[in-house]
Amino acid sequence: MPVTGPDFVSLQVRDLAASQAFYEQYLGLVRSPAGPPHAVVFSTTPIAFALRDVVPGTDPSAGDHPGAGTAVWLHATDVQEIHDALVVDGHTVVAAPVDGPFGRTFTFADPDGYRITLHDRH
Repeated sequence: MPVTGPDFVSLQVRDLAASQAFYEQYLGLVRSPAGPPHAVVFSTTPIAFALRDVVPGTDPSAGDHPGAGTAVWLHATDVQEIHDALVVDGHTVVAAPVDGPFGRTFTFADPDGYRITLHDRH
């Protein structure tokens, strides 16, 4: 049987409560009632997105930034508004907004340094 595609994305974070607040405040994500106590699962579709405590023996700070070499893209309905709110509050924008094949797109660093790209075209 072949794999049919991604079904779940989870990032390991140093401060679960702070990261949850960041994703709720800036991206408007809503926590799902599902999920274990060491994680926050958001109500996202079609793929579940979650944050979890760091797994023992893992060092997210190793390398240039956590997840180096991995691309995490999330769809948003107002990319520019999210960008502007992050900039006003002093968060790091890694790649400024551009208009391209995926619509309005930009990349920011979350509180742990993960590079997250937002785009507005399906």
